Amino acid sequence: MPVAVITGASKGLGRALGAALAGRGWDLVVDARSAGPLEEAARGLRRAGARVVALPGDVADAAHRAELVAAARELGGLDLLVNNASVLGAEPLVRLEAQPLDGLRAALEVNAVAPLGLVQEALPLLRASKLFAASASLPYTGGDAAPSSYVGTETGKAPGAGGAVLNISSDAAAEAYATWGGYGAAKAALDQLSAVLAVEEPGLRVWWVDPGDMRTDLYAAAVPDDDGSGRPLPGTVVPALLRLLDAGAASGRYAAPGLLDGAR
Repeated sequence: MPVAVITGASKGLGRALGAALAGRGWDLVVDARSAGPLEEAARGLRRAGARVVALPGDVADAAHRAELVAAARELGGLDLLVNNASVLGAEPLVRLEAQPLDGLRAALEVNAVAPLGLVQEALPLLRASKLFAASASLPYTGGDAAPSSYVGTETGKAPGAGGAVLNISSDAAAEAYATWGGYGAAKAALDQLSAVLAVEEPGLRVWWVDPGDMRTDLYAAAVPDDDGSGRPLPGTVVPALLRLLDAGAASGRYAAPGLLDGAR
């Protein structure tokens, strides 16, 4: 069975994606900072028949990252790494003049440095993956142009070589929204790291995805005065992520709404 590592998997998009992969027969290594909610999520995943290793911890901790990859190795390897864990840097969000610098450092550490550290730890397993052995990379499959100079462009990948890295980004990485400067800067750093990784590792699929608006605890913490009840639930974004996986899509920056429109 294929194996995925998903960070931030106790709730929101990470949990929803984990449930979809478990339903497809994937084995999972899942992480979150809070042990109780993580174990609750893991029990649900196991009911779908998946082998699930739940490891509470902080992705900013190098020892924890090594533990996640070691658990994947024990399950048989690593085919998909999902860097979904994220922090805001300030709760609620504030203008840059009031942005706590320690909060910005924390956002950069969790949203950019930790994903790179996990990729570094996981690269040998990802390079050895045969996830796409039956298919070649396809070009960009979204319905609209995403704000990136590197969108679904082929880079000479050999069909069937390597696994995939899925980095969850944000439109705040590419657009200037008041109060979203610290978080957006950290996600912009993640985007650039993803783009360079795609060039340096042509045997892997590297996708950095703006999931669009979602009703999540993170958004509620960011803008507590906003009524988020009309925002889509995270589960509505999962088909877009699965579309990348099913297509073996080329490395690039994708917007989930465009992927969903393209599937209709």
